[in-house]
Amino acid sequence: MVSSLALGCARQCCRLRKTPIRPYSSTASGTSVFSQPKDAEYLYSAVSPPTLRRLHGLPEIIVTGRANAGKSTLLNAILGRRDLVMSSKKPGKTRMLNFFQVGPDIGKLVLVDSPGYGARGRPEWGSLFDYYLRRRTECVLSWISVSAALMRARASRLRRVYILFNSIHGLNEADKMMLRDLDTRSQSWEGNKWTFQAVLTKADKATQTDAPDRIAKIREEIFEAAPTCLPPIVTAAGLSPPFGITEVRNSIAEACGIVD
Repeated sequence: MVSSLALGCARQCCRLRKTPIRPYSSTASGTSVFSQPKDAEYLYSAVSPPTLRRLHGLPEIIVTGRANAGKSTLLNAILGRRDLVMSSKKPGKTRMLNFFQVGPDIGKLVLVDSPGYGARGRPEWGSLFDYYLRRRTECVLSWISVSAALMRARASRLRRVYILFNSIHGLNEADKMMLRDLDTRSQSWEGNKWTFQAVLTKADKATQTDAPDRIAKIREEIFEAAPTCLPPIVTAAGLSPPFGITEVRNSIAEACGIVD
């Protein structure tokens, strides 16, 4: 007999698939990277610019969002772990850049969890995120004058920034400012290779009647603020099984150039 909880989750997944937003289609698969949760491990935390390390050339992705976006819950779902990324009912618990190695052996990529911005964020957290973006971009640019092979071997590369939005609350002015800033940054440097993409979280929390319109409005506001932002991925990490996680994993694999 199917439990009422499982039946409710199935209905919510079906409803989310019908939302009027074009699904993001990736050309890669994240199966080999995320198939073994034990292969994800914490590396270190950067609490200030001087503590930011240059890693060993693995592609990096960084995740940001307002303090109530559900970032930790989503990241744990992506990594297939329950509590690798610190999660709390109180928003704003992440106060540093936390680095996680993902994949077997020496890893396939590095996932960076950044502090939330907005009303619960602090100026120094935003400064640390800003410094990270500049340093990872400079790391690529500094090798443009040498051979391509050497550049590939030595440069730590930021490949994609993921910006999270709470499907219930929608976008506020801080979100739009962040989108505009990323839109400008992603186009501002010759040789810059990173892109950025929106992820809508907690989509299962919206009511059945207003979810489609709410998600469609968020998508329009994202495109208006940042035309170069990749199509948003709709997620619901609280469902069992979680919704949209495979799409996020595939997007990460695509950004990092990983092919199964």
